[in-house]
Amino acid sequence: MKTNETLIGEPVLHEIAPVYNENSKILILGSFPSVKSRESGFFYGHPQNRFWKVLAGILEVPVPVTIEEKKEMLLEHRIAVWDVIASCRITGSSDSSIKDVVPNDFEKILSTAKIERICANGATAWKLYEKYVKQSTGMGAVKLPSTSPANAAWSLERLIECWKEYIK
Repeated sequence: MKTNETLIGEPVLHEIAPVYNENSKILILGSFPSVKSRESGFFYGHPQNRFWKVLAGILEVPVPVTIEEKKEMLLEHRIAVWDVIASCRITGSSDSSIKDVVPNDFEKILSTAKIERICANGATAWKLYEKYVKQSTGMGAVKLPSTSPANAAWSLERLIECWKEYIK
């Protein structure tokens, strides 16, 4: 085995609480938190991920910096954020390495908030939602281009333009 390879060991648990309240209308789903997000204890924690810049651009507000500012921006604009996966085996932050998926239970969010639209941040989140969650929620999800730095084909401006139709 090469030294830069990591064996997939015990399942990793999703330990970041969803952000939502009774006023949330749009639910944005990722697949599973990246290593940086797990380290920071909040969604989209990698400094190169464009999620916060995309939302701020759409909502025409300053890009939030602190976790509290991020939560305030989401809730003020009736946006909920969570991930499809509750636990899985994963190598680093690689979506392509995800195995043994246990999906999150969306009943609490959907029974509290009046979610009108579910948006998946990227193809992997969308595929996982379709496979593991859609049947239990009875709601389809819009597949949006990923804000991940790995999605270099999409500029920030292009992401904002695409996401705007579904978020604003």
